[in-house]
Amino acid sequence: MSTLVINKSSIATEVWFKKLQLIVRLNDGREIAVPIDWFPRLRDATDQERNNWRLIGGGEGIHWADIDEDILVEGLL
Repeated sequence: MSTLVINKSSIATEVWFKKLQLIVRLNDGREIAVPIDWFPRLRDATDQERNNWRLIGGGEGIHWADIDEDILVEGLL
C-alpha cells in the first residue's frame, strides 16, 4: 500500500516579472516561471500595480491589492 504525502513546505519568498512571465522563488531555492497570460489581471496591470504585491498565508500565496488578485503557490506547482 502506498501513501500520498503532500509537502506544504514550498512557500514563496520572492516575486518578480520578466518579459511575459511571472516568476516566483520558493523557500527551497526553486523558481517557478509561468506565462503572465494565465492571469489576465496581472497581464493587464501596470508595472506599478504588478510590483505592489505581498505574501499571504506565510508565503503560501501572493496578493496584489491594487488589482484584487490572489495566487496560491500550490496552484503554480
